[in-house]
Amino acid sequence: MRINSYRYHFIGFSILAIALAGCTPTQSGSLKPGSQPQATAPALPDPSQAQQAATPPSPPPPTAQQQRVRVIIQQVEQAYTQGQAAYRKGDLANAKIDFDRAVDLMLTSNIDIKTDSQLQDEFDRIVDGVNALEMEALKQGNGFAPKEEPSPADVASDVTFEVDPNIVAKAKAELATTKSDLPLVVNDYVAAYINFFANTQRGHNTLLHSFQRAGRYRAMIQRVMAEEGVPQDLIYLAVAESGFNPRAMNPKSHAGGMWQFMPHDASYGLTFNGYVDERFDPEKSTRAYARYMKFIYDQLGDWYLSMAGYDWGAGNVQRAVQKTGYADFWELYKRNNLPGETKNYVPEILAAIIIANNPTQYGFDDVTLDPPVLTDTVTINYSVDLRLVSDIVDAPVDELTALNPSMLRLVTPPDAAFDLHLPAGTAALFEQRIAAIPEAKRNAWRYHRVAADDSLASVAREFHVSESELAEVNQLRSTDGLQGVQGLAIPQAAVAAPSARTLLYTTRKGDTLVTISDRFGVSLAQLRSWNKISGVKIEPGKRLHVAEPAGVSHASRAHRRGTASTASEKAPQAASTKGSAHKATAPASKKPSTQADSKTSSKKKHTGKRSTHAKSSAH
Repeated sequence: MRINSYRYHFIGFSILAIALAGCTPTQSGSLKPGSQPQATAPALPDPSQAQQAATPPSPPPPTAQQQRVRVIIQQVEQAYTQGQAAYRKGDLANAKIDFDRAVDLMLTSNIDIKTDSQLQDEFDRIVDGVNALEMEALKQGNGFAPKEEPSPADVASDVTFEVDPNIVAKAKAELATTKSDLPLVVNDYVAAYINFFANTQRGHNTLLHSFQRAGRYRAMIQRVMAEEGVPQDLIYLAVAESGFNPRAMNPKSHAGGMWQFMPHDASYGLTFNGYVDERFDPEKSTRAYARYMKFIYDQLGDWYLSMAGYDWGAGNVQRAVQKTGYADFWELYKRNNLPGETKNYVPEILAAIIIANNPTQYGFDDVTLDPPVLTDTVTINYSVDLRLVSDIVDAPVDELTALNPSMLRLVTPPDAAFDLHLPAGTAALFEQRIAAIPEAKRNAWRYHRVAADDSLASVAREFHVSESELAEVNQLRSTDGLQGVQGLAIPQAAVAAPSARTLLYTTRKGDTLVTISDRFGVSLAQLRSWNKISGVKIEPGKRLHVAEPAGVSHASRAHRRGTASTASEKAPQAASTKGSAHKATAPASKKPSTQADSKTSSKKKHTGKRSTHAKSSAH
């Protein structure tokens, strides 16, 4: 508008000049004595001076909060754009991660969105955009919920045993040069699975993805196996159990983790409470698995029978051996003394081992392993919020939750030791900066890295704390500048802590799943999983679990009946566990010498000789 105004005046001056230049003395009126008629137009003002005069004064520099809002919106736009790109590629899992990060960036900024119109507009636009995309995705499938990927065991459950003799001959020839610390055999049953995994698209792709994921944890698993003194190739039981997915969960049996342990069973030697579930800790669950496999082998004396015992229960295998007089898996198989799932379980694992040791021969030479998960680990005995850890080590919260999959909340357990996994190379930085936060406040306070234009007043405004309180907790005076100060401890109120694992929250107007997850210190993924919902919007008046719901009661799990009838048949620490089922570990402190606990498979229900089972899906 200023430019148009200036042009208007310029045109006016031009018209006036033309008019004056064309006037005669009589037309122009009487002249004063001694004056000369004006033959030219009056001098126009210098355009540069006119433009300078028309330019308004420079606006005041943006405040610290305005700068912060601009940075947040840039980060939000970047995350949202990445999510859109993933969505267009059909990668809904990563799209959801990026969309969640975009919303989280605004809700965890410590800026009241409602008081900043620019941030409020951005929030509304992003939430509406994400919801629209999710509704579109729901029309085509499960929305942003990750598509359940079956384990190789699941996709191979319907394999037929019509085997080409050439496949058997080839497999036996390869076996002569296969190096394994387990005894390997090739028969028609094993060859059928080799054929399925090597020569069918569905079998090949499923096993390929499983091998790829193994790269994340292979080195760790091999180290733990060596430390526990069990064969290295037992790693491939994870192919059948979870496809090497540490967050795998069987929705029917509630078995979870890479090795599919049952919840609420102290005999595993794994911690399970309102803060952590160590079934999902890759290393701790692997150690529990290795110890239990060794425990079973001590009872059964055969690795094939031990694999069958891991799936069906060692006590059940022992009774089958006693019934037939054959301590041989293949004899039990032929005599139909094993349930159908267990009959398939061992040969499919043997097939995976043989293929893994001969990848080129079976068409798996193009496997690109996922990069190994590299972390620094610090053992802490205090409660700390992952959002504070994020501030300190400059890593996104979702990266920290991925490195700590056993955490059920964003806060580590109080009054208990916890192995906190950090991005590689950040342990020293964590130890240095966490020292600035009082130990009792580490589950609530935040940390702010000081920028060049920060002041106590600007930081106090950003985090909604008083300037005097901010100065006091950092041992500064209110008049002090921040020159030379690297970081500030930010006092904050603790998030609401559930008093019981079954705590419910009734939603209010204005709530979203993200604000609720932030309020109660849980992740958005957990909140969605516990309440079986998606998206970020939620209607008022809905009751939500804000801590993990109590697990299935023992009474409702009675179909997975423990078959041991005497205390002498129970593994240490398991004798008092009712309904104990599937894959428990002997305690580290006492080498088991009693007969194995007969833990029936969490996936099966046995009635006479018939066997039905719910598949153990890897998510």
